[in-house]
Amino acid sequence: MAAHRLSPSLDRLLLAGKYASFWTRCCAVHGYAQYSTACSPNEKMFDKILIANRGEIACRVMKTCHKMGIQTVAVHSDVDTSAVHVKMANEAVCVGPAPTSKSYLNMDAIMDAVRVTGAQAVHPGYGFLSENKEFAKRLAAEGVAFIGPDTYALQAMGDKIESKLIAKAATVNTIPGYDGVVKTVEEAVKISQDIGYPVMIKASAGGGGKGMRIAWNDEETREGFRFSSQEAASSFGDDRLLIEKFIHNPRHIEIQVLADKHGNALWLNERECSIQRRNQKVVEEAPSTFLDPEMRRVMGEQAVQLAKAVQYSSAGTVEFLVDSNKNFYFLEMNTRLQVEHPITECITGLDLVEQMIRVAKGYRLQHKQEDIPINGWAIESRVYAEDPYKSFGLPSIGRLSQYQEPLNLSNVRVDSGIQEGSDISIYYDPMISKLVTYGATRAEALASMEDALDNYVIRGVTHNISLLREIITHPRFISGDISTNFLPEVYPDGFKGHQLEADSRRELLAAAAALYITAQLRSQRVLGVLRVSSAPVECSHWELCVELEEGRHSVHVTKSGNVYTVEVDGETVEVNGQWNLASPLLPLTINGSHRMLQCLSRDASGKIVLQYLGTSFKVRVLSRTAAQLIAYMPEKVPEDTSSLLRSPMPGAVVSVSVKPGDTVAEGQEICVIEAMKMQNSLTAARQAKVKSVHCKPGETVGEGDLLVELE
Repeated sequence: MAAHRLSPSLDRLLLAGKYASFWTRCCAVHGYAQYSTACSPNEKMFDKILIANRGEIACRVMKTCHKMGIQTVAVHSDVDTSAVHVKMANEAVCVGPAPTSKSYLNMDAIMDAVRVTGAQAVHPGYGFLSENKEFAKRLAAEGVAFIGPDTYALQAMGDKIESKLIAKAATVNTIPGYDGVVKTVEEAVKISQDIGYPVMIKASAGGGGKGMRIAWNDEETREGFRFSSQEAASSFGDDRLLIEKFIHNPRHIEIQVLADKHGNALWLNERECSIQRRNQKVVEEAPSTFLDPEMRRVMGEQAVQLAKAVQYSSAGTVEFLVDSNKNFYFLEMNTRLQVEHPITECITGLDLVEQMIRVAKGYRLQHKQEDIPINGWAIESRVYAEDPYKSFGLPSIGRLSQYQEPLNLSNVRVDSGIQEGSDISIYYDPMISKLVTYGATRAEALASMEDALDNYVIRGVTHNISLLREIITHPRFISGDISTNFLPEVYPDGFKGHQLEADSRRELLAAAAALYITAQLRSQRVLGVLRVSSAPVECSHWELCVELEEGRHSVHVTKSGNVYTVEVDGETVEVNGQWNLASPLLPLTINGSHRMLQCLSRDASGKIVLQYLGTSFKVRVLSRTAAQLIAYMPEKVPEDTSSLLRSPMPGAVVSVSVKPGDTVAEGQEICVIEAMKMQNSLTAARQAKVKSVHCKPGETVGEGDLLVELE
């Protein structure tokens, strides 16, 4: 440690300057999508804050700290040594190995890091220890500020049973249900029968969609009780469950609240969070299309009533379920910074992290309720390393071989904690980033989101860009006709990607043919000069065959400058572009419409993978002669997988329910795989005898690994 130290005020000025350019690159906000971090020089702030988290939220908190001139301390596991949040911090401390229980949930190690670094306050982010009252107590005992509510509010709102009773007492609308802890499976079944199906089984200490199951009958209640209690114990160290009436087809709308230690509390408008899968949010927006000013006021006032009932002091979120008749019911209160907080920042202009730090330091709120605006519209898409074609998103792992955020576009904000070369592992949440767009109107925000998704370059892991783009361009979403059941209703047979119509199919075929010709012409040149023996005269027209899905299309192509004229399926398509094959993005004008394509891969055999309208399509472009000869090539016989159970995702084996020689029925559980704290039951596709078992509890498996073989 240096013998001499700069004064805190000078230190803050130097820090703010040091990180200004870095943050413009890492977490940019362009155009209107801005929020203010307005630090008063008369307010004494913390000199050093430790962020007890990782990834994008750790980076987000550090952004505001650096703007305020506050030094930051990162904690990290051994596999996160080179993570972005570690590089961004002024100091970093390793708190253990990769598993969260030994690192980011390791209170002893984090408390040691606080002592060693001399941090005066801890910001917990979201998840991990953010709502852990014991952690807050230990910090308070050592005179370290917890940037969040006090332990009473954490206890009261962290327990869903107690929080529901407090909400009732505060005259907040609540969902009918059982107000006690459900201790056994049979008790769960009886309570569910008394309430009336369907019911929601959920962890008392839970959040983030973990430990939650919907049950429509006794059998599903038994299964839901088992999985919810296991997930709750794994995620929160608390397996207590409660059961309440499931509100069918509701909207999920939440109110952002902000309160200080002097009895002042505000509601900062709402966020619409109805687009979900497995009770986890996918797309959020602020404000909601469903709320009118009066309903917004009533919901906001009830949220503030609840916050005041527990002497809440910090930023927090009160979540409601809203039915089609605009009746709303208290769901839970998240006593932390919410994942989707950026969209509130966009429409109010407030920096919520700054407000949390000010409140933790003891200052009063700077605003009154009438000061809180709704300026424009903001939309957030959660970009995940997930395969959206499997249950709307099963986790994917890998290394980001190429990564480029769409920060060149206006009104775009990207909160991320990764960079090119980062690893997405099985140990942590698979979120890549939060992509936020802003506009004066909802239509502007949606148009910006469509462009941003098309311009987002992610290579090396499977991602959910295709699902996000289909959601925000779907007529139901555009009209505001949504609910928490949106995805299963719109895609009852599962997500299949963008479904091509005749015009879009011709556009894709024409773009693939033009790209193929461009690559062929480039391969004939060295340093811009034609190879000697390759093509003495450059051709200007071609007869091709393009294969897409199950169809084969004859294509005639002519070229003039950068413009290709493609005749396909009896129609003419004009494709114009700069054709920079070294760029991951391929901006084209097709029949006068701007399209941003991405060439994900291509090889010498004519196979090309194009990302078009968000979805990846496999095409094959052949010369007319090659297309005629390919019929004589032997085809690879696909593997018979009916007798093989393979892991649909990377994860850890929790349990195996069968052994060799057992007979299993169709739909019977064979094993359970846990990925990113979510447990997934894998079942038999048919009745058969178990031939061999290739996994055991505790083992780590990859996507596609053989688990069980049937006869």
